[in-house]
Amino acid sequence: MVPILGEAPNLSGSQARILAGEPVADWQHPGGKLRELGAARLDDAELLAVIISSGTKGHSAEAIARDLIQRFGSLTGLANRPLEELLSIKGLGDVKILRIAAALELARRTANEIIHERERKTK
Repeated sequence: MVPILGEAPNLSGSQARILAGEPVADWQHPGGKLRELGAARLDDAELLAVIISSGTKGHSAEAIARDLIQRFGSLTGLANRPLEELLSIKGLGDVKILRIAAALELARRTANEIIHERERKTK
């Protein structure tokens, strides 16, 4: 099993195939890629697509995620937008917006903890 953060010291079959330059599965959703390779191997849009979970007819979760990042320039740009603004985006309803907001807040809190911990160590 791959840890949530970082990379596993013991490689799964897919990871070993990647390092050997062999083709791997064509994942239907970034969640499968996350499970196989770990979070560190996914780009921002793929991670956001895991949070979004599902798309709409003709518009996948990953497409919605890529649209969001393109529209707001980055995850930071997305994090600094009011929730109401996200409601105008096709494929995002209340539940998906709340998931995104919760994930971004967890990221913000984690970053603050890391900064405070470093400050304590340097004092």
